[in-house]
Amino acid sequence: MTDHFSQVSRTVLVLAAVIMIIAGMKVSASLLVPFLLSVFIAVLSLPAMNALERFGLSAGVSLLTVIMGVFVAGLMLSLLIGNSIDEFSRSLPQYQQQITVYKNQVISRLAGIGVEIPESVGSDMLDPNAAMRLLSSIFRSFGSVLTNSFLIFITVIFILLEAKSFSKKFAQISDEKSQFVDDFVGKLNGYMGIKTWTSVITGVLVTLLLWSLDVDNARLWGVMAFLLNYVPNIGSIIAAVPAVLLALVQLGPGTALLAALGYLVINIIIGSVLEPRFMGKGLGLSTLVVFLSLVFWGWVLGPVGMLLSVPLTITVKLALDSKPETRWLGVLLGPA
Repeated sequence: MTDHFSQVSRTVLVLAAVIMIIAGMKVSASLLVPFLLSVFIAVLSLPAMNALERFGLSAGVSLLTVIMGVFVAGLMLSLLIGNSIDEFSRSLPQYQQQITVYKNQVISRLAGIGVEIPESVGSDMLDPNAAMRLLSSIFRSFGSVLTNSFLIFITVIFILLEAKSFSKKFAQISDEKSQFVDDFVGKLNGYMGIKTWTSVITGVLVTLLLWSLDVDNARLWGVMAFLLNYVPNIGSIIAAVPAVLLALVQLGPGTALLAALGYLVINIIIGSVLEPRFMGKGLGLSTLVVFLSLVFWGWVLGPVGMLLSVPLTITVKLALDSKPETRWLGVLLGPA
């Protein structure tokens, strides 16, 4: 009886601790998001720094080169996103008005063939403008993150400076822990490296597709496709919806159909051919886990949390896979 009570007590304490941690993360999201972005960028930068050292450059020169690369890439991305967001925001009322016209035309045609749609459903559930409003709020959230770019940049520098000493510190504690950290970091770097390259290819192809179709803000949708490619399965759909809607209101149904087909072909090639070939099937996540992680991290950290949801969840999965006693949990998080 006592053992059963102590087991229940431990379970309650663990659940209470988890709830308190989640509540603390939500309250401190404004501070936590820049830090997590810094870790995310540092993880992407570390393989490049190691590669430069293997080519014969010293650790200091490699670090300086990577830092300059991060600074230039961040500056270009900030300028690109900032200008594109301003342009999109100025045109948003016009887009919303055109979308409303298309929606009313569709409802009228359905009514003409005997399909009556209640006004409440037509105004709330079938509201394409909701996607545009959500997109605008996401862009504003990214804009607020860009105001912390200096803090993010400095944090990335300190993480890269300390990265080499992490394994040495764990080796002083235990060789087993050092091996665990090395294996975990190696798998995480491999996953993020492959995902980054496929995301870059996706962003470039989407930009070229929409530019060739003369869709407004093609570079912005390319950057969005690049970022959301880190979210498997669902991310490609989220990235395609606003661009296809914009093609519809700007250039008509024919161009919107071509844009949708282009997105489909790009994501089949990237998601079903390239990524499985280089990444393997063991590092993926099930679609349900991806969706739940989007909802959870989006609720805790806001729109930027949705972008970071899969990297955070895949980090948890890799940590679970690295230990025999928790590997079964990693299998549950993975694809079928």
